[in-house]
Amino acid sequence: MTPLHEVIINKKTTINPVWIMRQAGRYLPEFREIRKKNPNFIELCLNHNLSSEITLQPVKRFDLDAAIIFSDILMLPYGLNQKVDFKKDFGPVLGNLDMGTMSKIDEIDFVEKIYPIYKAIKSVSSKMTSMNKNTIGFVGAPWTLLVYMINQQSPKKNVKRNFFDDKYLINRILLIIEKFLKIHIKNQIENGANVIQIFDSWAGLLEERDYPNYIYTPTLNLVDYVKSLGVPVICFPREIKNYKEFCEIVKPDAVNIDYNVDPLMISKNIKIPVQGGLDPKILLTDQENLKKEILKYLDICKDHPYIFNLGHGILPETNPDMVEFLIKTVKDN
Repeated sequence: MTPLHEVIINKKTTINPVWIMRQAGRYLPEFREIRKKNPNFIELCLNHNLSSEITLQPVKRFDLDAAIIFSDILMLPYGLNQKVDFKKDFGPVLGNLDMGTMSKIDEIDFVEKIYPIYKAIKSVSSKMTSMNKNTIGFVGAPWTLLVYMINQQSPKKNVKRNFFDDKYLINRILLIIEKFLKIHIKNQIENGANVIQIFDSWAGLLEERDYPNYIYTPTLNLVDYVKSLGVPVICFPREIKNYKEFCEIVKPDAVNIDYNVDPLMISKNIKIPVQGGLDPKILLTDQENLKKEILKYLDICKDHPYIFNLGHGILPETNPDMVEFLIKTVKDN
C-alpha cells in the first residue's frame, strides 16, 4: 500500500506522506522551458506527451509521494464547448454559456474532446505504481465550476450582481456539471488515478445559509460516486467557514485545509485524515522559518492521520531548493 493510502485508508499516524499543490508548475525551470515553447495552456493540457512529462517533473526532482496530473479544473467547461482562455497576468476568461449547445453534448463528445488527459494519466500512473506512489486525479467542485461558467472569470471577492437571479438556470447547470464531473472522474480512475481531489476554490464566497444547496449536496453526490468506484477522495473547500460541519455532512476520506485555519482546532474537531495547511508564502522566507512552520504542523498532527501539503498552490517565485528542504524536513521528522 502506498504511504498516501496508508494515511487515508488505514488512518496511519506514524508516517506523513508529502505532495504539493501545483507541484508541476512555474517555479520549476524545466517547466518554464516547456511553457516557453507552448504558450497555449489548453493545448498544453491536451498534449498527453508533454502533460505527462510535466506531471512527472517534480517527482523526478523531489522525493514526493504522489503526482497530480497536469491539467485544470476548467477542462470541464471546455469539454462542454464553453470557450476557455487563459490570459497572461489575468487568469481564465470564459465565453458565453450556450445552454442549447451544452445540453446536446453527450458522453462520447465530452470524453473525445478531453481524451488526452486520460492518456496522460495512464502514462503517469504506470510509472508511479512501479514506485509505490499515487497518481492523483482531480476535478473542480460543482459550486466552483458554476461560478466560473456563469461569472466567466475568477470572481476574486464577489460574483456578478445578478448571479443568483435565475435559480432555474443555476439548477440546470449544476445538474449538467454533476453528470459530466462523474464521467470525468470515472475516466480518470479507469486510466489509473488512485486518489481523487475535489477543489472547491470559491467555497469561501458563499454565506453559510447557501452551503446545503451549493456545496454540501452537490459535493456529497460526487464524494459518494468516487467512493462507489473504490478510490479515496480528498476535498478542499477553500475558505469555508465551517470545516467540521463540511466533513460531517460531505464525508470525504480526507480534507485539505487552508493556511488561515488553526490546525490545532482542526486536529481536535475533525476525525478524518487532514492534508495541507502550510502557507505557501513561508517558502519565500528562509530555511529556519520554514522548518519552524513545518515542525508546528507535524507536532500538532502527530496523533492525527496527516498528509503534508500547502494551504494553497505553490507560488511561481518559489526557489526549488526550498521545496527540497521542505520535503527532507518532513521525511526526517
